[in-house]
Amino acid sequence: MKFSNFFIPTLKEVPSDVKMKSHNLMIRSGMIRQETTGIYSWLPLGYRVLSKIITVIEEIHKKNGVNQILMPTIQSADIWKESDRYETYGKEMLRINDRNNKDLLYGPTNEEMITTIGRQYIKSYKNLPRKFFHIQSKFRDEIRPRFGVMRAREFLMKDAYSFDINEENGEKTYLEFFMLYLKIFEKLNIPVIPVRAPSGEIGGNLSHEFHLIVESGESEIYINDKILDLNFNKFTLQEILKLESYTDDFYTKNNFEKKLKKYRSIELGHIFLFGTKYSRSFNFHVDSDNGKIQPFMGSYGIGVSRIPAAFIEYSNDENGIKWSKSLSPFSIQLINLLSEDEETKLFCDKNYEKLIKNGFDVIYDDRLERPGKKFSDADLIGTPIQIICGNAYKKEKKISVVKRSDKNEITIDALELMPELNKIISKI
Repeated sequence: MKFSNFFIPTLKEVPSDVKMKSHNLMIRSGMIRQETTGIYSWLPLGYRVLSKIITVIEEIHKKNGVNQILMPTIQSADIWKESDRYETYGKEMLRINDRNNKDLLYGPTNEEMITTIGRQYIKSYKNLPRKFFHIQSKFRDEIRPRFGVMRAREFLMKDAYSFDINEENGEKTYLEFFMLYLKIFEKLNIPVIPVRAPSGEIGGNLSHEFHLIVESGESEIYINDKILDLNFNKFTLQEILKLESYTDDFYTKNNFEKKLKKYRSIELGHIFLFGTKYSRSFNFHVDSDNGKIQPFMGSYGIGVSRIPAAFIEYSNDENGIKWSKSLSPFSIQLINLLSEDEETKLFCDKNYEKLIKNGFDVIYDDRLERPGKKFSDADLIGTPIQIICGNAYKKEKKISVVKRSDKNEITIDALELMPELNKIISKI
């Protein structure tokens, strides 16, 4: 993509009420725009990041046999009344009346709807287990929306749901999702910590959250430092339940103060095993060899639109964002500092096309802007690799390659760009 064709409205300053670093950088880099309190448009740069996250989530869910669906954002109030949550959910639920005076709501979550889908189509234990996921906008009318997209009223969420024949099989599915989440966050280069958690409004007894430790996080978790070095990928559920890591509510309840350390963090995912709570409410049964049984259910969420903000909190400096390769909207930023020089422009144009043909995701800064503006925008946007072509190319056919993470810069012969670049990319 050429910078001259790509809409990136970078800013020097943001409104004074913007306090969190991620909120500041997402607005300044042109990733998002606030439409009203707690509601944001995702502009082209930000949407590219969301798309990369969604691709990873979709690929790993499908690889693990989870069916992708899409449920509507507007739900009938009837199904929430059937589960007895319509009145108890609270003011976070946005209630709506249509022209026929039918009670509707903007869905804050989808346990009710997925249960009605299961009730209609899953009739026999032979159809179990079944796992579904979808990625969709949710709305929760937060009393204090803040921190930009970190705690917005409208947000993008991945939620998955499982149906099993009994508790034992439900726990196996829960463990599968636990490991699936570790794979997702590893692929996204996000070092999450799984912690035991209360189930809250969703219900159930078995629940874990996945947290990213950052000093600016709004949550508090309490963990035994030893788990920071553990590889969870081969743990059994029993071993996972013994891990000494808890959210603040769980910590307070169980009083682990003396042996655990407190960290600030950001919650990015939450999984629940709530059993027959919803299948019982909806009188949902399937046939089995032993008569009618109620499916055992679970719910598994990831805050998709929180992930970019959380990672920016985790990885930034005074100049802007420092993206990882897997999350960055572009992997390479090609910067022409002499856009009006025909020879330099020809070299940059040719290598831009060559980079694309070699599978690199490139943003090419071809603008007629001063070098300082191009450098500051590049650091603000945070692309992992910057290729800089300026006076050194004009005089000596040399170009610079800069790693955004540590500003390490090397100078190479222009003709050696591709082989050198492959070596650099492989190390980030």
